[in-house]
Amino acid sequence: MNIKAIKATPFGPVVLVWADLEESPKVFRVLLSRPEASAFDLAEEFYSEARPGSCREIDIVAASIREFLAGQDVSFSLDIAAFETCPSFQQAVLRAEHAIPRGRVSTYGLIAAHLGDRNAARAVGNALATNPFPLIVPCHRAVRSGGDLGGFQGGPAMKRALLEREGIAFDEAGRVVVPLFHYS
Repeated sequence: MNIKAIKATPFGPVVLVWADLEESPKVFRVLLSRPEASAFDLAEEFYSEARPGSCREIDIVAASIREFLAGQDVSFSLDIAAFETCPSFQQAVLRAEHAIPRGRVSTYGLIAAHLGDRNAARAVGNALATNPFPLIVPCHRAVRSGGDLGGFQGGPAMKRALLEREGIAFDEAGRVVVPLFHYS
């Protein structure tokens, strides 16, 4: 395993954990800094055997993440993510989440219904809570049915800031204000 540190972002460091898989680099984890731990600390704790390294493809992903966090409209290809490390249900959730366009949000329940099981909202939330590829799969675009933010690996302040950068408005109670949820 290798790590690629992205040091200068508005949200603190981000670390990509990656490896060559069948002659192609794949991202296994995107570690976000959060209020209680930096991405560097998380990388050291969970991937202490990983060594600094990069290649052209990973450099492109790192630059795109930096641009994304600066508020630019960036879409990531899922080809760079090691999806085969995720269970099939999580893969389906992550693909549905990845399909939500910039400036739109959906709910855990609507994603579950889109996947064919209206009762799987909690399972969708759990799949997103353990999303190994935050930002590549923009899981900040899923919220609770009442418009409350729900969880996010980078913390609620980062989730709200990312949504605001995409043009999502919030009411005085901190709930998203959208005319229509994606997958409605």
